[in-house]
Amino acid sequence: MREVIVYSQEGCRPCTEVKLWLKENGIDFEERNIRENPTYLNEIVDLGASATPATVINDDNGKEVILGFDLDRFEEVLGN
Repeated sequence: MREVIVYSQEGCRPCTEVKLWLKENGIDFEERNIRENPTYLNEIVDLGASATPATVINDDNGKEVILGFDLDRFEEVLGN
């Protein structure tokens, strides 16, 4: 089972691009807005990210963190 979490915030164009790509590729994800919940901000900092988006993919292979909208990496890790 694969879990995808996108840390985002309003006004973040790369965040919108990540979410749109995931939707277009039929990949379910949970969005965590760092401005609405301070816990999410702490979580993204713990991941080593200093900006949004940060996408966490948990699956049978472990945990992968993709910073920004890295299309090549998304296709490699999540490509159908």
